[in-house]
Amino acid sequence: MIPTPAIAPTLNRPARRGGALWLLAACGALPFSAHADEACRAGTARADRLAGLGLRGELVLASGARAVLSDLRWPDEPEADAAARAWLLSFRDTPLALTERGSEDRWGRRRADVVTEGAEPTDLAGGLIAAGLAQADPGEADALCRPSLRALEAVPRAAGLGLWKAGPIEATDAAALTARAGRFAVVEGRILHVGERSARTYLDFAPRGMQGLTVIVQKRTWRGMAEHGLSTATLRGRLVRIRGTVEMRRGPVIDLDTRDAIEVVEGERALRR
Repeated sequence: MIPTPAIAPTLNRPARRGGALWLLAACGALPFSAHADEACRAGTARADRLAGLGLRGELVLASGARAVLSDLRWPDEPEADAAARAWLLSFRDTPLALTERGSEDRWGRRRADVVTEGAEPTDLAGGLIAAGLAQADPGEADALCRPSLRALEAVPRAAGLGLWKAGPIEATDAAALTARAGRFAVVEGRILHVGERSARTYLDFAPRGMQGLTVIVQKRTWRGMAEHGLSTATLRGRLVRIRGTVEMRRGPVIDLDTRDAIEVVEGERALRR
């Protein structure tokens, strides 16, 4: 069931410690993250209000500016899209604190961390994720600017809320993966084989002779993963969660574009952050 705005949970309700700015810091939204590369570089928080929404959750602000929520994947499913839009629009005209990240895109928008002002601030991206209405995703960035957002998925995933109604797709479920072709998916499975080549690395989840997910990692991304403890030795046999768009080639494939599109859910001690 997709939660409605009336019952979807808000994220954190601190009445003290500096209001919205404290919440930004608590949720990893201020520039002290280990992922503080250029795309994640945060500016000074500024005030604005939500005037409306554009396509795929684009924030239309009272100032005339437009922004997209950082580290958030807007849902593809029509029902979740409608519920997420309704949840955000419940904050129309509410004073907001925006912390913009990186440079403007071709449409003049910036990614932003957005928190409502007041005694009980709500983190908009965190609230959507905690309600199961959206999922954490680095998109085209090299890493999540706010890795803590992934942890907010645990409750809706366990409860089967919203986008997690069927849980993560099993990496060996070829039929379910095929049904997601061309769309974003969160896939969970155990890496059975790591094929490291000069230009790219292949992560295979199905036994030989059976269809299942193959993840392709380009050399640059593989190098970045190695710097954070992800290698052939630390990944083989691990249970992991993969995020990305499913493509159909000889079988279902996800091209892993960023190091935070893979999450080790078993044996995390092998990682360095």
